[in-house]
Amino acid sequence: MHVTRCSVPVATRAPSGDTNAYLLREPTSSSPDDDRRESGTDPAVLVDPAARTADLDRLVAEHTIEHMLVTHTHPDHVGAVDEYATETDATVWARYGRTDRFRDATGCEPDRTFAPRTTLSLGDERVRVLDAPGHAPDHIALEAGRGGPVLCGDVAVREGSVVVGAPEGDMRAYVTTLRRLWARNPPALYPGHGPAIDAPRETLERLLAHRADREQRVCEAVRGGAETLDEILDAAYDKELSGVRDLARATVRAHLEKLAVEGRVAWDGDRATPPTVD
Repeated sequence: MHVTRCSVPVATRAPSGDTNAYLLREPTSSSPDDDRRESGTDPAVLVDPAARTADLDRLVAEHTIEHMLVTHTHPDHVGAVDEYATETDATVWARYGRTDRFRDATGCEPDRTFAPRTTLSLGDERVRVLDAPGHAPDHIALEAGRGGPVLCGDVAVREGSVVVGAPEGDMRAYVTTLRRLWARNPPALYPGHGPAIDAPRETLERLLAHRADREQRVCEAVRGGAETLDEILDAAYDKELSGVRDLARATVRAHLEKLAVEGRVAWDGDRATPPTVD
């Protein structure tokens, strides 16, 4: 399946300052009689239309948008959903059980709902929905063609790390999502921000190692006597956090929630202490 990335400037705190919108379509036929693309009838799936730009408008106009959906409903991924829904005949999809969240985020009423393992037909190809929670509770990924690349939204980035901040973020779910994608081993990952990831397993291993290291630092901070979020944050991070301290704080909270479920720290929502040993 052919994947076209369109980088869209949006008000996002991702390092790139852009969100990737994607257009999925069947590979263009080599037949000289096939002029569907030129006539604007080439069927396609539009994913994460974060905002309108001339480039994205052109892509949409060159194709028949049959389906439109988002990897998750954070504001920097959904800004143009309603306008493109109005201007195309696309079937607009939302996650089952999350339609109110979708409607509130996009201002658009979905036509249909999907669940993990739902497949969307695109000519002779298909797009498969994969469950990918962690960064957001409604987060999904999309497999573009059988055994094809995966549009992973805000699960992974080629450089740096992904914010998994409580209360939206769930660190246990996020780590599980990383491991599931590693096991799937797609040929490439197309992230919500930044360039394509052409070494998926290497990137996923790096992100898992980063989370394990941060988790260990949080544990050591608690064992060292840090109790409040800010005390643990200051002990667990050794880099300058100007401008991102709130994101780092939410991430530490997500780590504490994971560690508490696993019995590795005691955390009551305000203070953390080492676990009680019977």
